[in-house]
Amino acid sequence: MNKSYYDIQKAFMRGVLLRDIAEPLPSFDAQTPAIVARALLDATGGTVAGVRTDGFVSAHATREALVGGSCGDCAEPIDAGRILPDTAVMATIIHALNREPYFFVRMLGTVVGLVTRADLEDPPVRMWLFGLLSTIEARFVVLIQRRYGEADGDLSGHTPAAENPWAAALSPARMEKARALQQERQRRQLNDELLHCLQFADKAQIVARDERLRAAIGFVSRKRADQTIKEMERLRNNLAHGQEIVASDWDAIVTLAENLARVAPIANEMGLPTWESALQGPAR
Repeated sequence: MNKSYYDIQKAFMRGVLLRDIAEPLPSFDAQTPAIVARALLDATGGTVAGVRTDGFVSAHATREALVGGSCGDCAEPIDAGRILPDTAVMATIIHALNREPYFFVRMLGTVVGLVTRADLEDPPVRMWLFGLLSTIEARFVVLIQRRYGEADGDLSGHTPAAENPWAAALSPARMEKARALQQERQRRQLNDELLHCLQFADKAQIVARDERLRAAIGFVSRKRADQTIKEMERLRNNLAHGQEIVASDWDAIVTLAENLARVAPIANEMGLPTWESALQGPAR
């Protein structure tokens, strides 16, 4: 089946920028009473305020620090290492927030915003994560098809002994659910290939159980693969059902960000496709 492939670099490396999710940073002149700034943060649920000198934000104060005197008395200079440009991409943002609970946002040469982990609950980030997981799922399908010769020829060097040799990696109950979905899709005249009727975790498990596929993905062990798959499945389910993700799925989010920049080098002696070639298809 020919598909309309997209630019992965554009979709996931540059698709969502910091300016899309950052919040405005409330700021006060250094001479403003701390109690005034504290009252505003209490009323809005804010945690940090900017402190202005000569009209520009140059320092900050947390809500807990605003206890007396002026804002300037309670402030600390903003470390340049805690400032991100408004054009920062999601991978950079997640890496940063894995180190510190919040970062300041620079636009037009001055600090104007704040980003925290809570901002990763915003719809643009949730859509970005779900799209990335869907792309990974598509990659699993391609790898399985290439490994077992169900599409584009048999690249494993052997002839499959069964119609669906990958089925041995799944329990009878999981296969029964897939066949039930296959029958329903046949009834509705939709794509009824059994592999496409598997759940995300089923496809991932097939990859994890196969040593060569596991190596192509980059997992050093089956135990590590199983752990990562469980984390990804939980994140995917929470995204799909509108549940909170930052508190429960932070490790999975960081794992996705860490692997985003190194997903290409998976080709090996099996002739398995790289991430880009697998998803972009033949040149037109």
